[in-house]
Amino acid sequence: MATSSGEHERTLAFAEIALGQIKALRQPASPRNFEVWYSYATGYYPSLNEMVNDILSRTGTLSEHDADSIYNLYLSPTRLGDKIDKVGARVVDEIEQVMAMVDAAVGSASNYSESLAGVSRSLPAADREGVRTIIESLVGMAKEMELINYKLEERLSASKREINQLQRNLEVARNESLTDPLTSLSNRKFFDQTLTRAVAEAATDNEALSLIMTDIDHFKTFNDTYGHLTGDQVLRLVALSVKQNVKGQDTAARYGGEEFAVILPDTVLRSAVTVADHIRRAVMSKELMKRSTGEHLGRVTISIGVATLRRGDTVQSLIGRADACLYAAKNTGRNRVICETDPEVSANEKTAAVA
Repeated sequence: MATSSGEHERTLAFAEIALGQIKALRQPASPRNFEVWYSYATGYYPSLNEMVNDILSRTGTLSEHDADSIYNLYLSPTRLGDKIDKVGARVVDEIEQVMAMVDAAVGSASNYSESLAGVSRSLPAADREGVRTIIESLVGMAKEMELINYKLEERLSASKREINQLQRNLEVARNESLTDPLTSLSNRKFFDQTLTRAVAEAATDNEALSLIMTDIDHFKTFNDTYGHLTGDQVLRLVALSVKQNVKGQDTAARYGGEEFAVILPDTVLRSAVTVADHIRRAVMSKELMKRSTGEHLGRVTISIGVATLRRGDTVQSLIGRADACLYAAKNTGRNRVICETDPEVSANEKTAAVA
């Protein structure tokens, strides 16, 4: 769970690794350097680790310039905003270029109209040779307008392709800002936004809404024993099992650390418990193997808590009940699904109150 002693110890372990790297490379213990090495220790950004490992293999150290580049590329809070700003600037530039071509085409059309008007005034007084000259002039102007229109059409087509690509780039940037990079599930930001909207809609429409909270059993021990890269493999395995057992309107997210959440709109408690148990069984059925050595590491289990929306609920109260059910599942043997109507929940609350 997000505030459990296990999570506290795990994050401290990551902090110790980060400080150890800073000491070993004799770097300044600045917030930026700490964040780079802390992220490296967690393995949260696999491409960051690859970049750091590549630099270390080539130079044996991480310079201030290297640290700046890595921070700006993966960790700076403004990086996505900068990316969106750049795309937006390109869209504006593209539109300005198109408008300039349209203005030029409008000017050419106006000149063409004036020329036609002049020709119409000249025709009545023209002799045979004069008419021929006028016709040749008209043909020349028509060809010139045809060429202008062709160039405009080509430019508009190119601009349409460019703007479509820019729209795709914006969508990628948006998805990046709402996706957990390690598991490819929705991140905490998207989860919070989606749950807030789902609670409001369910309350307004008087529809069911359930929430699943799940936590990997003994994850810290597993992570400490086999290393954080194998721990990342476990996180991806659980994420895949979650993703494969939810339907289109559901939202699966990495809630924090080794904890995941699933929002189930239009789903009553019993149906949500069934989904949760499918996820639990899917995780338990997979045997882990360490890729680097081929060593079989056994199986991982998860504990799950399930709650459903009640009249007067807030986002916080719904999460609180689901989290209490998760705690009860952990406290009564793990590898279980506990919902808010199960007797273990009230028994667990009494135990907590006595403690």
